[in-house]
Amino acid sequence: MFQRLFGRERNANRAITDALYARIVAAARQAVFYSDWNVPDTPLGRFEMLSLHLYLVQHRLRGEQGVAAEVAQVLIDEFFLDVEHSLRELGISDVGVPKRMKKLAKMFYGRTAAYDDALKEDDRVALAAALARNVRPDSGPWPQAPLLADYVCEASQKLAAQPTESIVAGVAAFPAAGAA
Repeated sequence: MFQRLFGRERNANRAITDALYARIVAAARQAVFYSDWNVPDTPLGRFEMLSLHLYLVQHRLRGEQGVAAEVAQVLIDEFFLDVEHSLRELGISDVGVPKRMKKLAKMFYGRTAAYDDALKEDDRVALAAALARNVRPDSGPWPQAPLLADYVCEASQKLAAQPTESIVAGVAAFPAAGAA
């Protein structure tokens, strides 16, 4: 009996996190990032954009309690499972996956700290610099970094305006990149 009750709740939460994760992935795959803003259309470039969008939802849910906190944690878990699956699809061996996962987790959490600082100070120049450093490392000047920084600020504001109840119901709305 208990398993049936708890199993239903877990399945409901799974449906919610699947819906949220699908929205995050769709937002990260907006063509303008890769075609107009010169985000590298590579596994690492896609990791960066997915990380950025997951960060935005995590940033919005930070400090929330109850279901919102649970959903935030399940999203992180889903993200890292997805990354691990992608590494395996790329042909990384079973021995190499844990090492790469550790590196990618460190990258993700390092980026969240840099993005947090810039968003907290509403410093688009610092945000653009952090994005350039992370999205296009060793590529020299990136004139589109301020466009991505503007998008991140707009997405953060749009998510902040959404009721928590809406987000934990599986709806997270991101702006269209390049619409302004």
